[in-house]
Amino acid sequence: MIIAIDGSAATGKSSVAKAVSKRLDFIHINTGSMYRALTLGLIESKINVDDNDSIVDFINKNNITFDDHNDIHLNKINVSDKVRSIQVSSLVSKVSSILLVRQWMVKLQRDVANHRDCVLEGRDIGTIVFPNAEKKFFLVADIKTRAMRRKKEMDSYGEFHSIDEITSNILERDELDSNREYSPLKKAKDAFEIDTSHIQINDVVNIIIDKINLKNKKETF
Repeated sequence: MIIAIDGSAATGKSSVAKAVSKRLDFIHINTGSMYRALTLGLIESKINVDDNDSIVDFINKNNITFDDHNDIHLNKINVSDKVRSIQVSSLVSKVSSILLVRQWMVKLQRDVANHRDCVLEGRDIGTIVFPNAEKKFFLVADIKTRAMRRKKEMDSYGEFHSIDEITSNILERDELDSNREYSPLKKAKDAFEIDTSHIQINDVVNIIIDKINLKNKKETF
């Protein structure tokens, strides 16, 4: 079974997806961290995001994988903390809008999830990567809540930025993600929307589990 959880930045996708995968004993795949790892690699390699030839060369020579704890690795180095930096956040939407990058990532994501029970989170899982996913969810939240969540997350690993800077970054990403030419962020027609602004993560998880169980019960009759 493929469970797709999509939504904008800081709507709670990662926390919810991790918890749902744990409850169901499914594999959890954070596709956003894959784009972030690539973006980090391009930054560290001083590759301009407009240099398609160099990006293709980087993709062909480097590896992005997950370990047993679901931490993201770039060439066998754990970069889970580094990919959350404001520098990566400011550039990842531009990198992920590049057609050749998205084509490579979609293939990689499908290969990783092939023939497995997975919870995948991202921005185009239910529309592009797995349009036939058995269950689709789309998370939303107000901008104030999202900014506070992202600030708390960044503070936790020692990267401190003002709430205004973080809000601006999130809004810029929303604009880029929603209006890119290839695989724009949008809710799949058959996705169930959940507003996470004023409810706890466990409540969101329970809603998703209930929806999945309800579907499974219907299929047994």
